[in-house]
Amino acid sequence: MTNVVLVGTLDTKGVEYGWLRERLLRAGVGVVLVDTGIMGEPRVAADVPREAVARAAGTELSVLRTDAGRGGAVTAMARGAEATLLRLHAEGRLDGVLAIGGSGGTSIATRAMRALPLGVPKLMVSSMASGNTAPYVGSSDITMMYSVVDIAGINSVSEPILGNAAAAVAGMARAYARLDHHRPALDEGREGGRPLVAASMAGVTTAGVDAARERLTELGYEVLVFHVSGTGGRTLETLAGQGAFAGVLDLTLSELADDLCGGILTAGPDRLSAAGRAGVPQVVSLGALDMVKFGPLESLPQRVLDRGVHVHNPSITVIRTSEAECAELGRRVAAKLRAATGPTEVCVPLRGLSTLGAPGGPYHDPRADRALFSALREGLRGSAARLHDYDTHINDPVFGRAAADRLHTMIGSVSAAA
Repeated sequence: MTNVVLVGTLDTKGVEYGWLRERLLRAGVGVVLVDTGIMGEPRVAADVPREAVARAAGTELSVLRTDAGRGGAVTAMARGAEATLLRLHAEGRLDGVLAIGGSGGTSIATRAMRALPLGVPKLMVSSMASGNTAPYVGSSDITMMYSVVDIAGINSVSEPILGNAAAAVAGMARAYARLDHHRPALDEGREGGRPLVAASMAGVTTAGVDAARERLTELGYEVLVFHVSGTGGRTLETLAGQGAFAGVLDLTLSELADDLCGGILTAGPDRLSAAGRAGVPQVVSLGALDMVKFGPLESLPQRVLDRGVHVHNPSITVIRTSEAECAELGRRVAAKLRAATGPTEVCVPLRGLSTLGAPGGPYHDPRADRALFSALREGLRGSAARLHDYDTHINDPVFGRAAADRLHTMIGSVSAAA
């Protein structure tokens, strides 16, 4: 039977969870109700009581009530909910998850959801869903639904919204239950045995990455392309660190420029690290390191107004990285690649790093590019990483195909050695 897990605080949201359980049962799916409440008495009976959730976190509910404080108690119950959902999934009793809540309930439930494999249906109805959802979603595939009103009873606004949520997760869970969901979502055995390769791309590097993707597809790989939007880079890093990929084609590194210069699309300081730590073969280039992304034009910091400013769209404005910033980026990229434990090669497109940086483009700055290249070469001197210069632009199809061929050769060498 298809099962949906409901996870939430049954002291404050018990009525609403009871209503959701009835809707799901009428929709023909089984329900496992997990209680993550702490202080008040549950208003409906749970299949997994709060005491069991606390024990799954390595503590006791009585301790959380008296010694942990609200923040510590919420963190512990989130940890327990995570362990509980992983257990239910391993037992084949979880084909989808639905939760409702405000900030606290959303924090608990989404931590548990993020631990589940990609592809498991995860739906969070939250009063927090119309704002910054990155802390809740992370690099997972959680679906966030805005509750419009606070989740405080079943009323003329909340009823259709929660009803839609129940119908949605029931449909997703039934579809998921028909799959072989005990197999990892990202393994080399899926889709005819094609090994997975990750590639990084931005709009300004699309042509080159597309050429590489098409070549890798010809060579028998399935290519997953990640948009370097901050979240995209973090997701790539997470999956690479989990060993999901046979290789990584990291041609677009603009998130590193945002991290250095205070841009809005940073993936954090650990970008370009996971594949190297995991020993995954990687081919790296320098795509879009000639720019930093900020918000709307009116939000640009005063310190960058004298730069080359380009309005990408109403929400994104970019500036050209300076010669000094490019040199620092070269040093940072080199330091990350020197630490790699697996085969690593760098492809350098000498004629430009983006559509804006092509000859004749507004960001064409050979002096700044040379500072990047020189710092990179100096930083890699004596390391195992191999560097290759190409007298092309990054969006030249020749460059993309050459990078793909290099990655294919590296993956083949690793497979042969194993």
